[in-house]
Amino acid sequence: MSRSRLVTLHGVSGAAALGLVACFWSLALWCELGASAATVVVLRQVILYALPLLMLALASAGASGARLAGRVPGPAARAKLRRMRLAAVNGLLVLIPAAVFLGLRARAGDLSGPFATVQAVELCAGAVNMVLLARNLAAGLAMRARAPRRA
Repeated sequence: MSRSRLVTLHGVSGAAALGLVACFWSLALWCELGASAATVVVLRQVILYALPLLMLALASAGASGARLAGRVPGPAARAKLRRMRLAAVNGLLVLIPAAVFLGLRARAGDLSGPFATVQAVELCAGAVNMVLLARNLAAGLAMRARAPRRA
């Protein structure tokens, strides 16, 4: 794949991942702020079924970013890779299990205490990932602006 196509893939994948995380976070906040039980059930199912799209976008952004960074990445690329690793760990250890737990609990109609607690944890972890992904987006745009233009 050509470098220009790889750059495009990386940008689109990263923007899609950030957009999906922001969308999921907004839906979770809506649930937390008092949506009806029926709405919470639907929103939690939407998030649960859309998780594979987010995982695909994050994997694509991570793989294309690692390929663009090369074997010896510069300082800006190393910082982006470090933030991406943190986001991945946060997603794998907190966000995905929380989304599955909340989706299954909502489907069962159990929106009691543990549901609200896990939802609050999910909101915090989601906010962290949004910041990490937004910083990566800003860093990527800055790297692209500094890159020499090819004919």
